[in-house]
Amino acid sequence: MERFGHWFDSPWRRSSLAALAGTLPVLAFPAPSLWWFAYVALVPWILLLRAAPTPRRALYDGWCGGAGFMLAMHHWLLPNLHVFTFVIAALLGALWAPWGWLVHRFLAGTPGPGRIAGALVVVPSGWLTVELVRSWEALGGPWGVLGASQWQVEPALRLASVGGVWLLSFLLVALNVAVAVLVSTRAARVPAVAGLVATATVTSAAWAWAPRPESDGRTRIAVVQPGVIDGTDSGDRRFAVEERLTRELVGQDVDLIVWGESGVGFDLARRPDLADRLAGLSRGTGAPILVNVDAQRSDKPGIYKSSVLVGPEGPTGDRYDKMRLVPFGEYIPARSLLGWATSVGEAAGEDRRRGTEQTVMDTRDGLRVGPMVCFESAFPDMSRHLVDDGAQVLVAQSATSTFQQSWAPDQHASLAALRAAESGRPMVHATLTGVSAVYDASGTRVGDWVGTDARTARVFDVPLATGTTVYVRFGDWPLRAALLVLAAWCLGEGVRTLRIRRPAPGWRVPPARTAHESPARPGR
Repeated sequence: MERFGHWFDSPWRRSSLAALAGTLPVLAFPAPSLWWFAYVALVPWILLLRAAPTPRRALYDGWCGGAGFMLAMHHWLLPNLHVFTFVIAALLGALWAPWGWLVHRFLAGTPGPGRIAGALVVVPSGWLTVELVRSWEALGGPWGVLGASQWQVEPALRLASVGGVWLLSFLLVALNVAVAVLVSTRAARVPAVAGLVATATVTSAAWAWAPRPESDGRTRIAVVQPGVIDGTDSGDRRFAVEERLTRELVGQDVDLIVWGESGVGFDLARRPDLADRLAGLSRGTGAPILVNVDAQRSDKPGIYKSSVLVGPEGPTGDRYDKMRLVPFGEYIPARSLLGWATSVGEAAGEDRRRGTEQTVMDTRDGLRVGPMVCFESAFPDMSRHLVDDGAQVLVAQSATSTFQQSWAPDQHASLAALRAAESGRPMVHATLTGVSAVYDASGTRVGDWVGTDARTARVFDVPLATGTTVYVRFGDWPLRAALLVLAAWCLGEGVRTLRIRRPAPGWRVPPARTAHESPARPGR
């Protein structure tokens, strides 16, 4: 044990161990059978932070663990961003440094019942604050939020309808804190068990109370996935493949056909021949086609990624321009400073332009569709706003051909399950390549996934739903609650510090007598 302790005290070895501990939660994401691992995956990291010799060391261990987490979560970017992936992981990992200090502040030594109760609330609130900050679009968005590891757990999806993926993250961190206390501090096991019971009780009550979506008919939606198509003329050949696959849907009584992201590489106003071919496909299949155009606009300067609805007469006028762009993939932040990234990886050669507002599209049969593009499906607020505006079906058009051989397509497809459960509306995730999937209003998979190597047109019978979930009605309330918890704790710490530093009142001492004064003699 002494030899191990000496090894453990080495700063470099400790940093390496912290980085390794930070990678463990990522194991709960790619493997369908390891979703339960998220319940204990943070425990080694928490134990390391708790045992840090100083608060400053806990800051470093939090940073190293955060860097390991971000690198493991985005390791599939290495072939494209190369060394820049490590730079991004190190920068974003710094967000977990204050969280490491927070864990040490509550759990170091032998925490009493009060500190444990505070840790079960404040530490998860700190984690949620980190996830909130890193979910900013310019920092890569909410990809790999801890709660997203529970996308296939039915009770967890039910809880997502109450507080979104943020509530799942909060509960997972609270559970890991309680387990860490159980295994590390014998004297604190009773408060830890009480915390576990309280968490389970609140979770069960929320699960039982959460309203379920009500069935409201069905619709038939087809997903067209052309697969990987390379070459200088890939745009024309991809369109031809999509056209051929769409013709296979004639006579299948579909209500909507969805093509993947960048399925059309030309502006339809500049290529009326393509618009006519799409209109012919709509007439032949009897269904409108939602395509995605990635091209220079004819009516605006710049390149836009746009969802365009095409009917029997051509484009209907319904159009959605992608609002949230992938940093470095679709634009380079501060290009004048970071433009060199194009020389070391596959960064965007020209910035895409942003849309200004979300759009709900109406088909001729009265189906209201809420489109999103690519990693916009990772943002819970976008699907929530679309449903609040009346969308009956959520649609995400994606293309993951760059990362075809990684687990990124599977994880991307899994996000649709969470968005469906949060909003109480079915969601279609349609890709050019990668994985296409459909989920009902409770987040349950409809049919089988369309795999990464498939080249097909698949029809899904999608159940529609009505009703409003708690998350749609009240929004990101777990995030607001977490910020209030941290603010209250900081205020309490500030008041406590002021009381400690305030000098105690001095003893009352009688005034000193001078040499000319003498006590009165008795009898005078």
